Amino acid sequence: MTEIRNTIESDLEGLKDVLDSSELFPSEYLDEMISDYFKNPATEEIWFTNVSDGKIIGLGYCTSEKLTDGTYNLLAIAVRKDLQGNGEGKKMIGFIENLLLEKGHRILIVETSSDPAFELTRKFYDQLGYRKEATIQDFWKDGEDKIVYWKKLK
Repeated sequence: MTEIRNTIESDLEGLKDVLDSSELFPSEYLDEMISDYFKNPATEEIWFTNVSDGKIIGLGYCTSEKLTDGTYNLLAIAVRKDLQGNGEGKKMIGFIENLLLEKGHRILIVETSSDPAFELTRKFYDQLGYRKEATIQDFWKDGEDKIVYWKKLK
């Protein structure tokens, strides 16, 4: 049974395992990245954890875009490598979209890379109704663009 819920501090080691498996970013960055979420009750950050049969299998992180009215940016989403392609990412996107809608937010954007290694990621967002809204040339490095996807939630 899968449960997607807000992240709690005891999730940290399991989240690091997901990061190491998925290679989204180095897991040693997590403690600093998530510290405001745990320490600041007024934070606009949202961290969520996907748990299946008691084991952490995924994570997500998004935050508001400053100076906007209800726009959020999904900065990270990861599923353990051995479970990718089984619909867990889709469930996690559904979770964050519904949570943002319940809170009255309007737009979710996601960013990815033009690198061929991210082709499945781009197809994933296409299939979930996200529209490719912008390309920022050479953003990540020469020859690797940032691709920005957009979805109106309400």
